[in-house]
Amino acid sequence: MSAPVVTRGLTKRFHGGQVAVDAVDLEVPAGSVYGFLGPNGSGKTTTIRMLLGLIAPTSGEVELLGEPMPKAHLRVLPRVGALVEGPAFYPFWSGQANLLRFDAADRTADPKTRKARAGEALERVGLSNAANKKVRAYSLGMRQRLAIAVALMQRRELLVLDEPTNGLDPQGTREVRHLIRELAGDGTTVFTSTHLLAEVEQVCTHAAVMSRGKLLRQSTVADLRSELRPRLIVRTPDLGAAAETLQGMGVTELKTSEETVEGDPGELPIEKFAAALVAADVRIHGFGLERPSLEDAFVALTGEGFDVAE
Repeated sequence: MSAPVVTRGLTKRFHGGQVAVDAVDLEVPAGSVYGFLGPNGSGKTTTIRMLLGLIAPTSGEVELLGEPMPKAHLRVLPRVGALVEGPAFYPFWSGQANLLRFDAADRTADPKTRKARAGEALERVGLSNAANKKVRAYSLGMRQRLAIAVALMQRRELLVLDEPTNGLDPQGTREVRHLIRELAGDGTTVFTSTHLLAEVEQVCTHAAVMSRGKLLRQSTVADLRSELRPRLIVRTPDLGAAAETLQGMGVTELKTSEETVEGDPGELPIEKFAAALVAADVRIHGFGLERPSLEDAFVALTGEGFDVAE
């Protein structure tokens, strides 16, 4: 099966010369939950808008579901569900009425099943009890859920979600993450942008890292983590003796802080370090390997800090 999303040299340059997206080459595996990761302003939304044909690239190519975009948009977009930027609805209509209106604008939708599908979509996003409430009375999180419901009105091969948990409380965030995993389990490819590392670690199978308009890395989430070596952490009041012992055994990148010595242990089994420290009369209050997090991988790639909020 071909990759549902492919870009080659995708570039967007705005008036004045600002380069928002710079020669991005994406390849999203079929059936994956693909996290498009980067700080706000890194070019994620601009890339998504080009994927969907909402704005034209300055240069480069886009393929969705094996078809060139925007040339094939009439064939492709009915097979794609999307949530891009802030959701916009008729404020004096109910949530259900808005869903029915969006579905009526879809030339591929079956009007005979419209009301039933709207009910199912509202239930999946947890809005059944608010189906008849006017959207002007919805919170930001409820509007976000309603926008996801629009994308779920029909079964889609590809779901493109721009910051899908924006505005949601912790419970709503957990429900959306569960929904994404459920959709992927049913065979839908999910492409989701986010600035939250927790989103990628908990939901995604693959990830791409964007920074200042450039794609720095794309791979499985597991591979992103594994590219960084684990750190040996020793907690001890005998910092000098511990550091000297570890350095003598070949530990590199040694750092000391209050009652902690850490470094790269190389390939030597960690039990040998423990034995050597004991033999040197180093008092050990804590000892072990610390595996790198996705945040560590991001900082190593970009040199930037990151939003790690849940």
